[in-house]
Amino acid sequence: MTDLYLVRHGETEWSKSGQHTSVTDLELTEHGVEQAKSLRDRLDPAEFGLVLSSPRTRAQQTARYAGFTDFEIDDDLQEWNYGDYEGLTSKTIRKEHHPGWRIWFNGCPNGESAEQVRARLTHVVRRVRESGVDKAICFGHGHSSRVLALSWLDFPIIFGQSFPVEVASVSVLGREKESWAILRWNS
Repeated sequence: MTDLYLVRHGETEWSKSGQHTSVTDLELTEHGVEQAKSLRDRLDPAEFGLVLSSPRTRAQQTARYAGFTDFEIDDDLQEWNYGDYEGLTSKTIRKEHHPGWRIWFNGCPNGESAEQVRARLTHVVRRVRESGVDKAICFGHGHSSRVLALSWLDFPIIFGQSFPVEVASVSVLGREKESWAILRWNS
């Protein structure tokens, strides 16, 4: 059975400020580079039979600085498309556009729906489970990593609000006896 490692990219200027970043292609900050390099102490590229990355620069940089030079770009690992809310903080969205806004409940105008994001990341789950490798790793983003985990567990997408993902963190999905499980979160 395959264990799936999820790595959120290191810090960017927008992750630092809390701005929603999907299609804007930002690079890591100096601190983000250091965070990504620190992953080398915890991850050995030789242990992974399948290495995937979001097409965004910040995810690819994180993979490379972590020592993963041979990875495949998977468009399904892109961040949730925030549409009109791209570059805005949750506070700004609630103040200027939608009081009480939560992505899990309200989505994003002119962005992806929860169902679209879920469908995309379910493809990744299927790909990993059918790969036959012992360990797979995905370099991605905050919201999309949450949805990937929920797809792995077959949980409703609304549960994503309870699984924050820190920058440059490693989470591990696998099985606990007969059940799909989170083996480690935000380590």
